[in-house]
Amino acid sequence: MNILFIHQNFPGQFKFLAPALAGQGHRVVAMTMRKTAPVQWQGVRIVRYGSKRGSTPGIHPWVRDFEAKVLRGDACFRAALALKAKGFAPDIIVAHPGWGESLFLKDVWPRARLGLYAEFFYRPTGADTDFDPEFPNPDPGHVCRLRLKNLNTLMHFETADAALSPTRWQASTFPEPFRSKITVIHDGINTAAVAPESAVTVTVNTPDGPILLTRDDEVITFVNRNLEPYRGYHVFMRALPDILRRRPKARVLIVGGTDVSYGAQPPEGQTWKDVFLREVHAELDLSRVHFLGTMPYDAFIPVLQLSTVHVYLTYPFVLSWSLLEAMSAGCAIVASDTKPLHEAITHDVTGRLVDFFDVAGLTDSVVHLLEDPEARAHLGQAARAFAQLHYDLETVCLPKQLEWVRHLAGQ
Repeated sequence: MNILFIHQNFPGQFKFLAPALAGQGHRVVAMTMRKTAPVQWQGVRIVRYGSKRGSTPGIHPWVRDFEAKVLRGDACFRAALALKAKGFAPDIIVAHPGWGESLFLKDVWPRARLGLYAEFFYRPTGADTDFDPEFPNPDPGHVCRLRLKNLNTLMHFETADAALSPTRWQASTFPEPFRSKITVIHDGINTAAVAPESAVTVTVNTPDGPILLTRDDEVITFVNRNLEPYRGYHVFMRALPDILRRRPKARVLIVGGTDVSYGAQPPEGQTWKDVFLREVHAELDLSRVHFLGTMPYDAFIPVLQLSTVHVYLTYPFVLSWSLLEAMSAGCAIVASDTKPLHEAITHDVTGRLVDFFDVAGLTDSVVHLLEDPEARAHLGQAARAFAQLHYDLETVCLPKQLEWVRHLAGQ
């Protein structure tokens, strides 16, 4: 088959599926707005393109997001026309629609079957936007803006033939009748590569020089793409002073950048990392708190393998890969009792759940696990077994994704 992938930052969620299809002998092309993308990657031909204009100054704020998506859709549409003029005609198109690129592709190739990556459908209540009372939106028109934010997705529904969603809860956010077109298959975790390692070491820098940490050390880990409220950074930081007081030998490794991936921006000129670090600074033993920033993947996995207790918190939103990677690494996990977690973490079986806003409860849960090596071993083993059974890339997720592609193509 001729297969076309669309992702603004390719490969994104398609980093396993696209090369696997190329390896089966299909002609695989990917279109991306990534300026540094190579021309060829793991058997996939990559076509780069860009938008020739930006958003309109002074445009109504409710439609600014949709205009940006239309601009990207326009750029992708014209790049697709050029690709068509060179003789390429996809049998199927697999697209992440979140940035609008795939809006008009069925107008270029009407006979192509379109499959979408259904990551999230925004709702004014019952999900992320009204979850945290600490960050209310003061504009009553927020619900109107949110309705228009879904317009891009709703327009995709008209042309899509099928969809793929990584978790049942994320799929459940989409309305019918499109919900019935969604197949739930996770992107997959390489559980053979992300596995427990008793001999792991991690070196952290301190004002007194580098320190080598091993599995004999007491290490609390916390991982976000960016340190921000959507992923519970503020709650975690508020729990740290008491955790470190009660566990005088514990060290904390925090992985994550200082940008904003989701939700509100911090006060001008600041980062959420510094806002909440400042809040607890006077009570915190900073000599035992190590901010590692963003890390290459091969350096990140040892941090999980080193972890004594791993903390994962999230609003009702997209489930992070890092949670499943922590399970695969055999971490003893304390996680927020929010809906995205419920299909991965069962309380006292594959981890321990605590109310997202309960700082004292989070503190107690982490401390009690640090005090109980038998419980940690049980939870870590069960978490890894669950990840292998449900999320393993080679034996579970990738075979199901390839079967989904065959169904999308009508085979």
